[in-house]
Amino acid sequence: MADRPRDTVRSPLDRVVERGGSALARARAEGGMASRNRMRQLEITLVISAQAGLAAALAALLAQWLLGSGGHVFAPAAAVGTIATAIGQRARRTFELLIGVGLGIVVGDLLRALLGSGSWQTGLVVTLAIATALLVAGRGGALVGQAGGTAVLIATLAPVQPGLELPRLFDALVGGLVGLFVVALLLPVNPIRVLGKAVEPVTAGLTAQLDAVAHALTRGDADEAQRALEDLRGLEPDIGRLNDALSGAEEVVTIAPVRWRRRAQFHRYAEATQHLERLVLYARSIARRSATALQYDEPIPPALPDAVVRLGAATRELNRACRGGDDEDLERTRELVREGAELAGRAWSQGVRTYGEAMISDLRTAQSELLRATGCRAEDANGSVRRAAGAGEAEARPPIRARMSRPVRRRVAGRGVPGRRPDMFRPPTRVG
Repeated sequence: MADRPRDTVRSPLDRVVERGGSALARARAEGGMASRNRMRQLEITLVISAQAGLAAALAALLAQWLLGSGGHVFAPAAAVGTIATAIGQRARRTFELLIGVGLGIVVGDLLRALLGSGSWQTGLVVTLAIATALLVAGRGGALVGQAGGTAVLIATLAPVQPGLELPRLFDALVGGLVGLFVVALLLPVNPIRVLGKAVEPVTAGLTAQLDAVAHALTRGDADEAQRALEDLRGLEPDIGRLNDALSGAEEVVTIAPVRWRRRAQFHRYAEATQHLERLVLYARSIARRSATALQYDEPIPPALPDAVVRLGAATRELNRACRGGDDEDLERTRELVREGAELAGRAWSQGVRTYGEAMISDLRTAQSELLRATGCRAEDANGSVRRAAGAGEAEARPPIRARMSRPVRRRVAGRGVPGRRPDMFRPPTRVG
């Protein structure tokens, strides 16, 4: 008696247990990532706090030495304001601070000389100072705030404390320059380390969700693909922090002489991160089309999830290569991209439908973007992906392409249309 086939239908309880296990694994991964993000944030907080304290002490000391004894409050305040502003905007912050103080002094002194002192004169001075600063800057910021604050001091304190303008300007200059000095020379951050810490959450989230999409395609789980899409959309805050870190690292390699030797590595890393941001967009499209293809029960060739896995592996290798500056890792990235492109071509040959074909198109575009991140030109990257995909397609052509590629058969004489010569139906002879 033949054995009965084994029942492969899963019970609802099995599905609940499986989904619970997936949710627990995802919660653990998210918890670990959140813990790492908190540690990175703590490290950045400690560095900025140390920079601000050192800058305040040096600014107060230098102001007393250059400007004489007295309450030089604005010099350390300006130094702390320069340090505490967003990383990557400190040089601009110092410039805006000086321009704002100068505008406040000019407008305040001019209007006080014309209108005198009083409550309504103070309001008018501040109004015109803010309006002038907005016209100069085109937006709010340190320039506008310092222009308004300085105008208030000039309008209210100058009548009872003459000679306030010059110390105010020198305090701003001393504080801003000391802040930049601390950032550039005394405690400059490692730009590659700053950028790497900002790239890590994006890379980890992107590769984890690409693996989740591949798993969903293998199991035919449209819900898992949809969850991966939502998690990819949740990378926006990490991408914003990455852009801020990119600006800060660029500032450091520009103004800090001890970090100038990192310029070449930084520029290569920065170029790769720009392509990484576009890669996240393509990964979202892959996840979205995967969920739709599974919902419509489209066929998923086995090579398709393997191609998605290769895309995630190539992204990890790219991040490792950029942080370590190793050309061998870049070559490993290119090899993984070529393998993924070949798998994508093989998947197309095995037969896909509308959303599967669109998914393969997104995969090939993402693979080309990864090759460009390794330093390839756009033409070379596209050509490499096209050749690898063509090699994968050539392994198993679908029947329709086989029929299209068959040679045209010659008609036998005497079987043509009556009244026409049989050789009229012969195809033209190829030349060369």
